[in-house]
Order: sequence, then structure tokens, then C-alpha cells
Amino acid sequence: MKKDIHPKDYRLVVFKDISNDYAFMSKSTVKTKETIVWEDGLEYPLVKLEISHMSHPFYTGKMKFVDTAGRVDKFKTRYQKHLDKKENK
Repeated sequence: MKKDIHPKDYRLVVFKDISNDYAFMSKSTVKTKETIVWEDGLEYPLVKLEISHMSHPFYTGKMKFVDTAGRVDKFKTRYQKHLDKKENK
């Protein structure tokens, strides 16, 4: 095996699923600018996830619509004028 190819700067990082506010802590080398105060009162780096095992349909057994970045709301506001014209006719 090759020597010295794996990172050595592992630290505790909090990963947070933004679709259901589930968070868990693990060791990682991921770089992040955000931090969060964890249950133990200490501050840790934060990585936001769009989907995790708590929200993925494969693991939950439930189909759930995940609207990332408000795409549905953006669509509705963009075409609201067109919908209003149809209703007024």
C-alpha cells in the first residue's frame, strides 16, 4: 500500500439534514465555514445535507417530495401572472 496518501486532519463534524433537521456527528476531513453548537455545548464545524438516511425513500420506505432550494415556489411565482390571467377570463 502507498504510504502517506490518507489525510491526517480528521476532526468531529456535525452533518445536518436540512429536509428534516436531523443531525449527527462523525469524524471527517471536510472543509466548511459554518459551525453549530452541539448537544454537549461545544462548537463544531457544520455540513448541511439535502438528504440523509433519515429522509431518503430507500431507507424510510416512504416516498417524500423534497423541494430543494424552493424550486416549486420559484416556479409558482414566475408563472403567477399567467395563472391570474386564466382565472380572470
